Amino acid sequence: VIRPEPCGVCGSRIRFGKTAIKCCQCQLLLHTKCREQCPSLCVPRPHHHTWPREGVLADFAPSTPPLVPALVVQCVTEVETRGLTETGLYRVPGAEQLVREWKRKLLRTGGALPTLSSVTDIHVVCGVLKDFLRGLKEPLVTFSLHPAFLRAADIPDDAASDTALRHVVSKLPPANRDTLAFLMLHLLRVSQSPDCKMDVLNLSRVFGPTLVGHSSANPTPLAIMEDTPRQCKVVARLLSLPHSFWRGFVETEQENLVPI
Repeated sequence: VIRPEPCGVCGSRIRFGKTAIKCCQCQLLLHTKCREQCPSLCVPRPHHHTWPREGVLADFAPSTPPLVPALVVQCVTEVETRGLTETGLYRVPGAEQLVREWKRKLLRTGGALPTLSSVTDIHVVCGVLKDFLRGLKEPLVTFSLHPAFLRAADIPDDAASDTALRHVVSKLPPANRDTLAFLMLHLLRVSQSPDCKMDVLNLSRVFGPTLVGHSSANPTPLAIMEDTPRQCKVVARLLSLPHSFWRGFVETEQENLVPI
């Protein structure tokens, strides 16, 4: 090592002059002692060797579809592996310091940190995912489409509301659309776990502000007050859409295919 870089497994810096191992395919760099904890398959690398501290979702997405950031995939995989029996999943907060620390490690290594299984408290993993989504420069539904999502969710007729929401989802940037679909399928699985005690209403209250947010980066106090109940309504309506609709985005090999 000539230029000190963080280990992709443990996150600590590999010092100058030390021997390290680097994957010739995904460029994962790690201590020789961390080799045993290295994943057997390469994790898709984002556009940048290291992620920015903040950005829009596309800045963190891989270059091939489905365009879901590795951090989101890893957190969701870990939660579904050992968290679906936890009461209050996503509602119970994880330790703030650990959430910040793990989010920093994941961002520093471009989302390729394969040791989330070492995080004892699954609520910390949930916290990392929520904190990442909250830290984006704009919410998943984007500032420009925010009003359209609110209008679609406000339509009183369920069938008309569903049709309008499908149309607005198809207008999202590909990375936002794929990631939203991936998260909706995950949250539906959480809602169906009796042990979690997190139905669609509970999940929509937790994820409304995170996924829908506001129509600008600096909303007025009035806008915050008016948007909050409508944010939850949007997520609840999105979770009412059929699984097949969301699967069409994350299971297709064509980047811009919009299912009918």
